[in-house]
Amino acid sequence: MSITKKIYLYFPKSETEKPIVYQLVKDFNLIINIFRAKVTPEEEGYLSLDVTGQEADIERAFAYLSTLEVVIHVGNKGLRWDAERCTHCGACVVHCPTGALAFADTATRRLAFTEDVCVECHACIPACPFGACSSSF
Repeated sequence: MSITKKIYLYFPKSETEKPIVYQLVKDFNLIINIFRAKVTPEEEGYLSLDVTGQEADIERAFAYLSTLEVVIHVGNKGLRWDAERCTHCGACVVHCPTGALAFADTATRRLAFTEDVCVECHACIPACPFGACSSSF
């Protein structure tokens, strides 16, 4: 049975020119859906992606990535929503293509962040006038 994991990969400078995504597809039979990427030669890089495949294949792929000094974070790690800073103005809602930031209750106009739906496009960051949306990258 196939499973899907949302992961964030961080690449050291030494690994940015290698065909890592190709290897994940070819050698580990994984389906890769990239949401956000910045991988530039001679710089650190990152990928936000979904990995779909057999659990054993995903674990083998993670072991392979570990040999390359690629740091793996499972789940949504790059985008942060600070509920304390949020004023629930809704400026971010129209910029969020997946609805990860949405009004949880239209009567009270309270915003909520659904991490599992976020694809880390970061469109909310410049849209938020209060800095409630931020990224560690």
